[in-house]
Amino acid sequence: MFKNVLSRLATETVRVHRHVRHTEFVKTLTPLRSFTEAKDEAHPPFDSSLLDFLVCPLSKKPLRYDANTNELINEELGIAYPIVDGIPNMIPQDARLIKKDADAPNTPAQ
Repeated sequence: MFKNVLSRLATETVRVHRHVRHTEFVKTLTPLRSFTEAKDEAHPPFDSSLLDFLVCPLSKKPLRYDANTNELINEELGIAYPIVDGIPNMIPQDARLIKKDADAPNTPAQ
């Protein structure tokens, strides 16, 4: 049994070693593409028909789409959910707080 284990270990090591050599050879033949070379591609647009179904996970109220910032806005709570690659990120921890200047009290801090 021990002999079988050692022979399998030796053959598997040789197979891996051959694969690694082949992979390094292939890497030298094909040029690598870096992220800096990638052009700025337009993100897929948000499908506004989803607004009929999507609600805020915290308040369960309907959301408003803002095309300028590409976010879903909850006016009641003052938070904005980002849309990444056409998919709304509805995780409350990833939401951005919106400053409400009109609702802020104008009294000085004591």
